[in-house]
Amino acid sequence: MISLGGTIGTGLFLASGASVANAGPGGALIAYGLIGIMVFFMMECLGEMATYLPISGSFNNYAGRFIDPAVGFALGWNYWYNWAVTVAVELTAGSMVMGFWLPNIPGYVWSIVFLLLILGLNLFSVKGYGEAEYWFALIKVLTVIIFIILGILVDTAVLGGVYYGVETFNRGGVQGLGVLSTFLTAGFSFQGTELIGVAAGESENPRKNVPKAIKQVFWRIVLFYILALLIIGLIISYDDPLLLRKNVSDISVSPFTLVFQKAGIPPAAHFMNAVILTTVLSAGNSGLYASSRTLYDMALEGKAPKFFRKLTKNGIPIYCVLLTAFIGMLAFLTSLFGGGVLYNWLLNISGVAGFVAWLGIAASHWRFRRAYVAQGRNVDDLPFKARLYPVGPIFAFGVCLFVLVGQGYDSWMDDPVKPADIIACYIGIPIVLAFYIGYKLIKKSKVVPLMEVDLDTGREEVLLHTIEMEDRKTKDPLEGVSIFKPSTWKRIPSNLRSWRDVINN
Repeated sequence: MISLGGTIGTGLFLASGASVANAGPGGALIAYGLIGIMVFFMMECLGEMATYLPISGSFNNYAGRFIDPAVGFALGWNYWYNWAVTVAVELTAGSMVMGFWLPNIPGYVWSIVFLLLILGLNLFSVKGYGEAEYWFALIKVLTVIIFIILGILVDTAVLGGVYYGVETFNRGGVQGLGVLSTFLTAGFSFQGTELIGVAAGESENPRKNVPKAIKQVFWRIVLFYILALLIIGLIISYDDPLLLRKNVSDISVSPFTLVFQKAGIPPAAHFMNAVILTTVLSAGNSGLYASSRTLYDMALEGKAPKFFRKLTKNGIPIYCVLLTAFIGMLAFLTSLFGGGVLYNWLLNISGVAGFVAWLGIAASHWRFRRAYVAQGRNVDDLPFKARLYPVGPIFAFGVCLFVLVGQGYDSWMDDPVKPADIIACYIGIPIVLAFYIGYKLIKKSKVVPLMEVDLDTGREEVLLHTIEMEDRKTKDPLEGVSIFKPSTWKRIPSNLRSWRDVINN
């Protein structure tokens, strides 16, 4: 639910209309479908690593272990910054949403209220974050399900009294080059699926729960996105003026609102505004969690100051959470000054950072599997195996690279071309390279040889915790401490069974 809720958001509720307008209903389905396949492979890559070695804030750790410490350093700060700025984005969006109902109250008041709310959820306990995210996600999932059902009824004239069939969809078709720009929108919409990897280290039983989540979340996301886009394309014409509005903060232009209105539901705008407010709080909640855990993991690796290792009695990295909230608030304040130019640059850097993180996941998995095999380990011992390796990481890496290179497509097509717009599109890439090169020059790090890749540190603790969680359910008081049962150790991969002797002695 955390990963599902992190993905279903304004990208679906608002930006989906622009996707249909730019690419046509058929083109939007093609773009979202291909990006969805890439996300499937990326999640398979992540699932294999996260179940083998679940670590809170894992992406930079995997890259540092399996590729090069410099890559891990760059990806860690990249991902932390990505979600810290996302907190600022959601604070801004939250003030816009509340302005729909209460326009006379200054927007910054609502931003402060929402910041305190998500800060409280993250400081209380990880259970507080997880519980809030579960209910936020549930509201969004139910909204999409209701939308799909009502959309079918509208399309077939059961509601609204107008039969649409497939005529509107066929008239829009595929709008040529518009599909290219929609690839970018689709990619940004799917960002958040990787939160499973961040949360894996704090889940109750990662060996069992993470594979289950990986398998379910992809199909649900694709199902929701593809069906929702199909409904929009069937009912709303791609050249509808409302879909082409630039002011996407206007709730009335949401394609969901338009379909609900055609179904004869007058308060549709108010309903969708409430749902989008939930989306904003969910994204801010997830952003604060993901960035704080990434910063905490970097501190444990020595890639961030040591005081960020401080935990509360509830296991919350207190200083990581507070710094991230502070940076998010500063980024939000940039939207109030200088015409928002600096804020737009921050948004672009953050957008690039999400694709860079996916690149890192694909590359890390490629190196992980190669090191695993090179060290003589049996792939069948992995608790979760990524399908179609090595096609998966190669395909995911290639698509992400294509999106990163092509994200400035619209700016290059302007007449005349504006250098400032080009720089704004690509400024995130040199920032990541600066982190990488800086670490390389200072620490003199090198690519880790396959035979020297650390595949064990931290794993034994995860195994014993998992075994205890499973054996608690056996309720066998005659066995004493359950981890000593012979049947227990049969479930441990052969290369780690030597730990039995350590414990017994």
